Amino acid sequence: MHRFANPAQFNRLADAILPWAIGAMVLLFAAGLYTAFFASPPDYQQGESVRVMYIHAPAAWMAMFIYMVMAVASFTALVWRHPLALLAGRATAPLGAMFTALALLTGMLWGKPMWGTYWVWDGRLTSVLILFFLYLGYMALWQSVEDEEKAGRAASILALVGVVNIPIIKFSVDWWSTLHQPASVIRLDGPTIDGSMLLPLLLMAAAYQAYFIVVFLWRMKLEINRRKLAVARQAMMHAPVGAE
Repeated sequence: MHRFANPAQFNRLADAILPWAIGAMVLLFAAGLYTAFFASPPDYQQGESVRVMYIHAPAAWMAMFIYMVMAVASFTALVWRHPLALLAGRATAPLGAMFTALALLTGMLWGKPMWGTYWVWDGRLTSVLILFFLYLGYMALWQSVEDEEKAGRAASILALVGVVNIPIIKFSVDWWSTLHQPASVIRLDGPTIDGSMLLPLLLMAAAYQAYFIVVFLWRMKLEINRRKLAVARQAMMHAPVGAE
């Protein structure tokens, strides 16, 4: 993997992957949205409001997945000093914050008809809100420290500390009394959800993954170009007066 830490090599790899990832994203979103809103049946208890699940649940999965990607990038940056590891963490954070916000918003919209309230301070909802604040804190550290290396190290430490929140999110419905339903897809004994609802859920999850790959690669290319411009600008500032 060390060879992909070279910016030029990474750009070539990204350019090769992007067309396929964009095509997969479009197809998966088309199939996922069609099956979620037109082909799948209403739930016998939740009725048509169950369709919020197809947006909400994959967004929650992505929020946790992207945080782990950010944490692995942060660990790599701190331990092995990969040239692109800090940029990878910085590129993923806004995407993770977006999916976390989407999970919170759709969860509130789903919770009102199901629970009679938009919000309760139970383990699952509170830990996901903390995840959102961790993303915001990570991005704030990048912006608040002028030296990018110091900012990246500080943000990386925060990302690693925040990893403890991921198992809390996952197992909060088992550890504490909560209104949130237990896991019905990612279970050791297999999914308990009907296949007619599992298919659109998995299609939307795959569409979100494809979207993440596309936007992550775009953001990485932008971060690499931004870093090149910053280095060139600094070199020009320190160049001797009158030098060609």
